[in-house]
Amino acid sequence: MAKKKVVFICRGNSCRSQMAEGFAKKLYGDQWEAHSAGTVPEGVNPNAVSVMDEVGIDISGNKSKVLDQALLNSADLVVALCDVQEGCFVLPPTIRYVHCPVEDPARFAGCENEMSVFRNVRDKIKELVGELLS
Repeated sequence: MAKKKVVFICRGNSCRSQMAEGFAKKLYGDQWEAHSAGTVPEGVNPNAVSVMDEVGIDISGNKSKVLDQALLNSADLVVALCDVQEGCFVLPPTIRYVHCPVEDPARFAGCENEMSVFRNVRDKIKELVGELLS
């Protein structure tokens, strides 16, 4: 049986969508082909890499990618993790789309509790990926 394809998107493809892709590959890789992309890729956030490493998932080799219409067209499920639906992409009506806004941990750069925010977002994303893909 062919794997279904999921695409996680957020603006910068630096934190949230990268973590979601990592969880999907690690936990559901036998059922789902996972991808992530962003409308304005910013590079993978080192804090995202660090908190994922804490739970045994290595995303250090991931790259920040531009949201590609061909990738969207080939997806079975598209999950937007950004705070606002920006309407910056077009989906065929056959594709399941879910908007699950998750706070961007990168907004807390330099704050005293920055890593705690990253861990909380990571844990929320793990739960969300489980709900959507299991």
